[in-house]
Amino acid sequence: MTAPNALNAIELLQSQSLAMIVQDMLERAIVSGEYAPGEKLNEVDIATKLNVSRGPVREAFRALEQAGLLRNEKNRGVTVRIVPLREAEEIYEVRAMLDESVARALAKRISPDTLKVLKGIIQSMKDAAKTHDVTRYTELNVQFHDAMVVGVGNTHLTDTYRRLVRQLGLLRQAAIEAEEDAIAVSAAEHDKIVQALAGGDEEKAVALVREHVAHGLARMRRTHEQGLPATGKAAREKVARV
Repeated sequence: MTAPNALNAIELLQSQSLAMIVQDMLERAIVSGEYAPGEKLNEVDIATKLNVSRGPVREAFRALEQAGLLRNEKNRGVTVRIVPLREAEEIYEVRAMLDESVARALAKRISPDTLKVLKGIIQSMKDAAKTHDVTRYTELNVQFHDAMVVGVGNTHLTDTYRRLVRQLGLLRQAAIEAEEDAIAVSAAEHDKIVQALAGGDEEKAVALVREHVAHGLARMRRTHEQGLPATGKAAREKVARV
């Protein structure tokens, strides 16, 4: 017979694991635009949809709030956080500094394994660009830059970078969706970055990364100026009416 303490530990582990799964699913839904900035999330509805109890959903809400993706307001509940333009610009500024440092480090000592991973992601990006799969491309974009940072081999840098850019997921897909040629342009920029890294051209790699981040920031600004495209509940209702 299993001891009570062991049972409690197993239940706790299962609950934590389930909460992490729910958190990952919700984050993907938020980043993909299924839930739009400002949209309210209902704990009961999500628990029912995912066929889980409310506990893991509640834990996922807390984790995503700490990550800056959700906001919990009194009398309003949990909503997808709206990132102010100035804050987004500040995130991009810091990201540019980190990305340039990463590019400089990789150009000096990129490993064959990291280069192989990056080239594989580039090919997947090109495939997504051909079919104009925005959601898939957005995921690959995150994977690409994450792989670059991981390739440096500094865990503190990796953790810092991930925390910083996580909130950009609220903006990245909307900006890509807003411009028809954005995926093709972005994929080409990533390809050039990898070529520079593979050739050990430090200055070129840094310049390309700087230009790439600047283009992303410009797209984000244009999206804000034009108004975010229909996503989340508004988009679902629009599709239902067609």
